[in-house]
Amino acid sequence: NISDFSLNITDCTQVVVPEEVFFTVAAAGIVENLLVLIAVVRNKNLHLPMYFFICSLAISDMLGSLYKTLENIFIILCKMGYLTPRGDFEKKLDDAMDSMFILSLLGSIFSLLAIAADRYITIFYALRYHNIMTLRRALVILAVIWTFCAGSSIAIALFSYEAATVIPFTILFPLMMFFILCLYVHMFLLARSHAKKIASLPTSTVHQRTNMKGAITLTIFLGVFLCCWAPFVLHILLARFCPHNPYCACYMSIFHVNGTLIMCNAIIDPMIFAFRSPELRSTFKKMLCCSR
Repeated sequence: NISDFSLNITDCTQVVVPEEVFFTVAAAGIVENLLVLIAVVRNKNLHLPMYFFICSLAISDMLGSLYKTLENIFIILCKMGYLTPRGDFEKKLDDAMDSMFILSLLGSIFSLLAIAADRYITIFYALRYHNIMTLRRALVILAVIWTFCAGSSIAIALFSYEAATVIPFTILFPLMMFFILCLYVHMFLLARSHAKKIASLPTSTVHQRTNMKGAITLTIFLGVFLCCWAPFVLHILLARFCPHNPYCACYMSIFHVNGTLIMCNAIIDPMIFAFRSPELRSTFKKMLCCSR
């Protein structure tokens, strides 16, 4: 309901993504993340806290693709005259879809933070990792995350027109960028301070490389997440605070492109899972061979 603001006061032409491309990207994202969930459930070796957090991220990606798919179907039905944009039922449906969008965004953010915490404990408390991050604690963390995200998504969707709601919602992105910077600095300091100790312990060298690989994977996740979600969140800010400014309206003319980027995130994440995790990649191969 914010994509059509101020298009009549700007010379920028609205960029429209073909519906075929839109639905293809959404379907691919849903299928890929569903494969990740099935792979983790089927392989008992993947029943670890890290992979459960990855499943949480996969669910968030699926919700993002599903949200954009439902929104596009809603717009098509409105254009065909089956739904009225200002009706009571349509308003409730729009609020429900907005809540799904916010749930997807918050779920992705907190899932990434949970993965980051897991990697941090693995690197800095390697010997006590299995005592600190147990499977039960991981499930409790996920339950708290999704309960909080569900409640927040409903509250934000109901009060989305208040500036006090929009600002805290969007400030999460600079916090994530700050977290990435801290992650790089911390890993660099770790590598320098423990280089000699690691060299004296042959068995720890492989373990440390594995942990650093997990940290690099996390950094890739965060970078992809910011690149795919930041343009859409910027669109929300501009639509809220400068809807009648020609420059803001010009940026908002690429609304469909920003929405497609969200769904591209759902496609890229499973590829990162498969590329960075040999165990998960092996499970995918076994699943495909069995299906054939």
